[in-house]
Amino acid sequence: MKNKKYIIFDMDGTLIDSSLLLANSINYVRQNLGLQKMPNQTILDAINDETVNAPMFFYESEEFEEHHTEFFNEYYQANYKKDSRLYPGALELIKKLNRTHKISIATNAYKKSAQTILFALGIEHYFDIIICGDEVQNPKPHPQMINLIKDFYEDSDDKFLFVGDSTRDALCAKNAGIDSILVEWGFSGHENSVNSFEELERLLY
Repeated sequence: MKNKKYIIFDMDGTLIDSSLLLANSINYVRQNLGLQKMPNQTILDAINDETVNAPMFFYESEEFEEHHTEFFNEYYQANYKKDSRLYPGALELIKKLNRTHKISIATNAYKKSAQTILFALGIEHYFDIIICGDEVQNPKPHPQMINLIKDFYEDSDDKFLFVGDSTRDALCAKNAGIDSILVEWGFSGHENSVNSFEELERLLY
C-alpha cells in the first residue's frame, strides 16, 4: 500500500464516530412518521448492508422523500456536536497524509450533513474533493463516486486506495477497479481489517 498516492476515505464509521447521531436522526424521522423507535444497532447494521432497501427498511417508503431529508437534517443539525466525534488517531493521520498524499472523501451522507460535521470537526480543508450521496445518481456500492474522484485526479487506478468500514465500501472500490482497506473501529466487523489509525499509517508509509 506504500505506493498509493490518492487516499479516499469513507466518512461515517471510518473517520467520524457518528453512530449515535445517525441512529438518533433516523429514529427522529421515524417518530415524525408515526413509526416505532428502532434499536440503534439494527439501524447501524442496516446502514452498511448493501442488500437492504434503505427507504423501505427505515421509513416504510418506496423511496426517500423530501420530508424524510428535512426531518433527518432537523435532528442532525441540532445535535451533531454532542452526538459525534473523530475516532482516536484520525486527525493525526489526516494531517500527515495531507502533507504527503492527496486525500478525498466518498460518503453516502447528505451533502448538508457532511459539510456541517466536517466543518464542525475542523477537517474539511484537508480534503481536495468531497463527494456525497445526494450529489450522484448512484451512491455506494456503485462506483460513480470513486470514478468522479479518479477523474478529478486523472491518474492510474493502482495509485488509488479506498478506506472504509463496510462491505458496501469494499464493493464500491472493487467496482471502480481500485484497492481498498476496511477498518475495524466502525459500524461493522471484518476479517483482515485494520484495527487502528496507527496500523493504517504503517501500511501507507
